[in-house]
Amino acid sequence: MEKIPLTRAGFEKLEAELRHFKSVERPAIIRAIAEARAHGDLSENAEYHSAKEKQSFIEGRIKELESVISLADVIDPTKLSGSVKFGATVELVDEDTDEEKTYQIVGEYEADIENGRLNVKSPLARALIGKDEGDSIEVRTPGGDRGYEILKVSYI
Repeated sequence: MEKIPLTRAGFEKLEAELRHFKSVERPAIIRAIAEARAHGDLSENAEYHSAKEKQSFIEGRIKELESVISLADVIDPTKLSGSVKFGATVELVDEDTDEEKTYQIVGEYEADIENGRLNVKSPLARALIGKDEGDSIEVRTPGGDRGYEILKVSYI
């Protein structure tokens, strides 16, 4: 199976989420199911059915997290330098609006565009990979083609 690139912070966040599901969510849902069973007839017991659905979600998420963590290729961006690659923090300026944006290129399981964490598989990240400060790129977006200039590349 293919390795999944993650930054150290992203890996630790996934591990923390897995620990939370195993130590808090799983025991809580087991108690909720036991309590709902104690109320009698399960065929018309909405609490029981709701708890079983939640248990199914929790177990699915645990399996997903365990799979991602087992395939993780943890990359430390502070040990990298040069042109844009995974882990880079890139400052860009939109050539049309002069709006400046900063993104870190991260794995798909830690991507969060609202917080400047750009999925390495996104069109913008793919266009940035291999480029250097001062380079211009064109990105095809659903709203049309966009041009950006790379102002700064750093590895924090």
